[in-house]
Amino acid sequence: MKVLVATDKPFAKAAVDGIRNIVEGAGHELALLEKYTDVNDFYAAVKDADALIVRSDKVTKEVIDAAQNLKIVVRAGAGYDNLDLAACTAKNIVAMNTPGQNSNAVAELALGMMVFMARNQFTPGTGGELLGKKLGIHAYGNVGRLVAKIAKGFGMDVYAFDPFVSAEKMSAEGIKPCQSIEEMYSTCQYISLHIPANNQTKKSIGYDLLSKMPKGGCLVNTARKEVIHEEELVKVLEERADLKYITDIAADNQAELNEKFGTSVFASPKKMGAETAEANINAGLASANQIIKFFQTGDTTFKVN
Repeated sequence: MKVLVATDKPFAKAAVDGIRNIVEGAGHELALLEKYTDVNDFYAAVKDADALIVRSDKVTKEVIDAAQNLKIVVRAGAGYDNLDLAACTAKNIVAMNTPGQNSNAVAELALGMMVFMARNQFTPGTGGELLGKKLGIHAYGNVGRLVAKIAKGFGMDVYAFDPFVSAEKMSAEGIKPCQSIEEMYSTCQYISLHIPANNQTKKSIGYDLLSKMPKGGCLVNTARKEVIHEEELVKVLEERADLKYITDIAADNQAELNEKFGTSVFASPKKMGAETAEANINAGLASANQIIKFFQTGDTTFKVN
């Protein structure tokens, strides 16, 4: 079987070496397409591939149509909105992600962003501390749990809302469960977003929720920009000069936000959540291992379509 790693933004060398060892050690062929600038190169490379590993590269219907032998595609990371799941399903291609492999990197970034905003983006003047502040975890999954764990080390009072996780489980882990999303936003000075972008969540974080936040509230987004209602974010920041917003995914209207609200907002220059050497290697190796298990036993544990 031929396994193609197609990465406009390549894996670290250690990750590529590890992927090669896994794939070739199992008797398969590894092909690399790195730093490509023309999508036609992607179409050509995937034509005879049996398996595909990508990072943030878009696996569109056109990519799927170009792939004549493809059986499985793995997105090295938790989010998989760059995969056309319908196109994969139509051609009986298994689509997977690698949940948990980037979680610690994203969690550490979320806490770093909180410190950054509490200290006024490290500009001169009096800032604040995280100790004793209430933190709301919006979606208590792999990343959310790690954010909670680290935040408790800072002495934060941690709350969470997730309709898919029981209050009993949260309580057992020292988290205060919220009965509603409105309760959490009206209670917590910091909110850390970890929801996916789907039909239910897109533009779901807007004026109604953000206007409920306590004085000095700060929204931290290491999830997806699509979950923010950007026009309503502008409205609430215009009315509430005390609120802050920091994101790892620049908004479509980020220039407007920066111009209007200065140090009350911040966006990292490029998405950095999973950009650590450790996460890079973890996700790459997990992708390769999942493909080998699929070939060997038909394992589809992390199938998302």
